[in-house]
Amino acid sequence: MKYRNMEDCINDLEQHGHLIRVKEEVDPDLEMAAIHMKVFEAQGPALLFEQVKGSKFRALSNLFGNMERSKFLFRETLEGVQRVMEVRGDPMKALKRPFAHMGTALAAWQALPKQKSISLPVSAQEIQISDLPLIKHWPMDGGAFVTLPQVYSEDPDKPGIMNSNLGMYRVQLSGNEYDMNKEIGLHYQIHRGIGVHQAKAVKKGEPLKVSIFIGGPPAHTLSAVMPLPEGLSEMTFAGLLAGRRFRYSYKDGYCISNDADFVITGDIYPGETKPEGPFGDHLGYYSLTHEFPLMRVHKVYAKPNAIWPFTVVGRPPQEDTAFGDLIHEITGDAIKQEIPGVKEVHAVDAAGVHPLLFAIGSERYTPYQVVKQPTELLTIANRILGTGQLSLAKYLFITAEDQQPLSTHREVEFLTYILERLNLKRDIHFYTNTTMDTLDYSGTGLNSGSKVVFAAYGDPVRELCKEVPETLKGIRGYDNPRLVMPGIVSMQTSPFVSYEDTAKEMNAFTAMLKEKGDMSSTPMIILCDDSTFISENLSNFLWATFTRSNPSHDMYGVNSGYENKHWGCDQIIIDARVKPHQAPPLIADPAVEKRIERLFAKGGSLASIKI
Repeated sequence: MKYRNMEDCINDLEQHGHLIRVKEEVDPDLEMAAIHMKVFEAQGPALLFEQVKGSKFRALSNLFGNMERSKFLFRETLEGVQRVMEVRGDPMKALKRPFAHMGTALAAWQALPKQKSISLPVSAQEIQISDLPLIKHWPMDGGAFVTLPQVYSEDPDKPGIMNSNLGMYRVQLSGNEYDMNKEIGLHYQIHRGIGVHQAKAVKKGEPLKVSIFIGGPPAHTLSAVMPLPEGLSEMTFAGLLAGRRFRYSYKDGYCISNDADFVITGDIYPGETKPEGPFGDHLGYYSLTHEFPLMRVHKVYAKPNAIWPFTVVGRPPQEDTAFGDLIHEITGDAIKQEIPGVKEVHAVDAAGVHPLLFAIGSERYTPYQVVKQPTELLTIANRILGTGQLSLAKYLFITAEDQQPLSTHREVEFLTYILERLNLKRDIHFYTNTTMDTLDYSGTGLNSGSKVVFAAYGDPVRELCKEVPETLKGIRGYDNPRLVMPGIVSMQTSPFVSYEDTAKEMNAFTAMLKEKGDMSSTPMIILCDDSTFISENLSNFLWATFTRSNPSHDMYGVNSGYENKHWGCDQIIIDARVKPHQAPPLIADPAVEKRIERLFAKGGSLASIKI
């Protein structure tokens, strides 16, 4: 099915049992988000909310809730898109087998955006921001947000759709200091394409024209989050994935997506910001209030019977996890083409994606040497940490296959392999005073923190403990030692007060551990507030450890020291306690949870879903 619009998509999903209509009136203030999360957790269908309190527009959620439904949406175009991506990565394939790739060339040609001059359905109805479904997702959110926007901007130096950027940057519609119907907030992280456009506009002293598309064919939404190869426009990809050219026009100088359900147009003026946030984000915490660009609203359009798509983000897994799986399915081995020597890179979803990367590279620099150690792996690690969104990672664990196959997605097996081979005096590499994910509050400030690479290769140097060593039991002030996985033990201690106090505590603790003798079977200790929680499952360990620590400030070592400015130790300690400067975790409102039970009770629209 090649959808012309969102309505086509909804009808198709419903006919094939992938969608339920929610007929009861539902409050966009927390209720809709809570319902979505219950249904997603139950691996339920897409939801069409037919009565949104305070708005005449319907709303859709959980569209990309699992891989089965995502593949169903693009069942007629997915294979062709994968072929195009493959040929872009290896053009020689097309030259060697030209007839086999004729369909690929045709698909690429059909993907070119198509400008129209006729009147547009979406511009037939001019509305206001206050008419939209103003969905608030988490109790401490600063207001209502757009969570599936397609934010469009053009290069001020080279205007036109082929030099545009389409990104998914969250949009705050209400709350804080925004003048309702006149101003909205745009939040985008570092390394984003719109930031390049805004910098050029600021240099010219001009406002940046921005269009926000909401809805339309699902391919348009997915295109806004695709990590595309250099030179491949998101607008071209949108047409390629939709199997139908992206149709657009200009109105008052702003680009309009002809097939969108809603379009918000406006301008970002140089130097104009307002407080944006808080917002419950995909790391599982709130991103706090900060100054971000202010967009002055020009006009808001809605097509007849428009449908408002939304999602809810929070501690993984959520719907954006399925997004990531679909992106990996489409891009395939693109990372291998971009970074020579890379075999696999896995942004670990359970840790909030950006904080933690696992990677497999190659080790070909010195095949003639008997002693194996990381060499090429360090070059590859630098390339990874300098590539697009991968550069936001804090922790990178990287190795190369030697005598056994590895997968970064078998996370315990992968970490075990590294910890067995990690030379703690040689293989830990820090990057301090550097950039970090805007949404990560474990660092020293907004966008600032540190990174660390664990690069291990060669023969095993230790056998990892399979239970808590006796030497880690009964240490006063460090209680409830629990085995997390082979070689990693968690211990709980008193709450974090300050880095000055922690430095003194760690001096005493590491000295005590040093006196206990050889503990090489436990190369990593996690200090935490609740050791039972950390060790309960792998997801808890990955989430709490790597979202609550800043490598340069929260990593310590037994018998640690510097040799020629390189830090090493005998045993790693990561302080994963909650720190006062970190953002609060996301906690649902119990009263709201109680209210939505009516939809899942007998006779309710969602009674068929088991929660």
